[in-house]
Amino acid sequence: MGDIVIKAENIGKYYRLGQINTGMFYSDAKSWFSRKIGKEDKTLKIGENVGDKTGFWALDDINFEIEQGDRVGIIGKNGAGKTTLLKVISRVTAPTKGHIGIKGNVASLLEVGTGFHPDMTGRENIYLNGAILGMKRAEINEKLDEIIAFSEIDEHIDTPVKRYSSGMYVRLAFAVAAHLDSDILIADEVLAVGDAEFQKRALGKMNDLSSKEGRTVLFVSHRMNSVKALCKNGILLNKGKIVLRDEIDKVITKYQSNLYDVKSSGDLSHYNNEFFDLLDFRLVGKDGQELSQPIENGDKAFVRIELNMKKIHHAFTAGYAIYNADGTQMFWSYLTDDYDEKNNVKPGKNILTGEIPSHFLNEGEYYIYFSSMLHFIQWLVDPEEDAPCLKLNIQGGLSESPFWTIKRPGVNAPILKWSIKSDSERPTQTE
Repeated sequence: MGDIVIKAENIGKYYRLGQINTGMFYSDAKSWFSRKIGKEDKTLKIGENVGDKTGFWALDDINFEIEQGDRVGIIGKNGAGKTTLLKVISRVTAPTKGHIGIKGNVASLLEVGTGFHPDMTGRENIYLNGAILGMKRAEINEKLDEIIAFSEIDEHIDTPVKRYSSGMYVRLAFAVAAHLDSDILIADEVLAVGDAEFQKRALGKMNDLSSKEGRTVLFVSHRMNSVKALCKNGILLNKGKIVLRDEIDKVITKYQSNLYDVKSSGDLSHYNNEFFDLLDFRLVGKDGQELSQPIENGDKAFVRIELNMKKIHHAFTAGYAIYNADGTQMFWSYLTDDYDEKNNVKPGKNILTGEIPSHFLNEGEYYIYFSSMLHFIQWLVDPEEDAPCLKLNIQGGLSESPFWTIKRPGVNAPILKWSIKSDSERPTQTE
């Protein structure tokens, strides 16, 4: 392979739905045997035929090469095939068709709990993972203190991991994967379980592993800022197929541009929860009507959110997060930013309207995600995970000045106040 450490050739992964899936081993075996000898499958529901049960390709015709030391972000919507691809690369599951060649050892963080024995202590699991990677005990001893220090759970290192919180689990699992000798490090969205400070350190560590130690890193996340900060290249998946394989900025831009505009007639029931039903999410102008685009930098634009509140909580809030086409977060805005008790939601239908500041955003395309949470308790709809999205297109109107008729340098284009104090006794010269 030379410098190629991962090579996928025509990879496909097919899953059957309902063929052997009764929930009990005895019933599954009975169903399989009945079909094998040509008799009626008594586990089927009335009126159901075996042919009614279909399958799907989680991956289909996947081809790519990854070089040693590369940092690759794998992005796509939920169900695009990202985790399945990582499982195939990690040899957790075998492809239905095709071949994947891997050069070197692989350390994987696919989900909380992978690779650890719950009844063993944190320290014992470090040795277990090292042994799986083919390391000798003496080699693990050399890195043990560094692993424990990075995980910051030294007080609990001799406690069975089944008593760990998900955050502690991920801290230790990442510390083990990052510090033991593997050639390829694979990290799924599991890092999102950690707090912000740990995520920052984890991203920095993965960057060092690639740039300083020559390790290959595959990173899956819905958080585009994290992907952009770490990765050089990217793979965009959609419905099990590769849409684009290119530099990470181009891949993120393509991903953002593929997100659909949510209209008032769209089905938003996917985002309903115990606290509210999301009835409407749209962009409107100052007249309250649906916004006609593109708009100018100085035009008034508002995000309109309609909720049917089923349960009231004192920490509830809703709003939006806005990103540019490169995936850079511009700002978040919530109902509780400008706190007023009169603005508290009430049971039943509530219409929330949030203004997008005029004379602030530069020319370009922007993506506005619905967001809702209970402050410091839980996300209800995370804007960086799976949230309805609106597209905003801004062209022109940057300033009354004749010097700014085109897009300005930088991310934003605000018009700020200036004042001049002149020395009236000193003559001025104008060109």
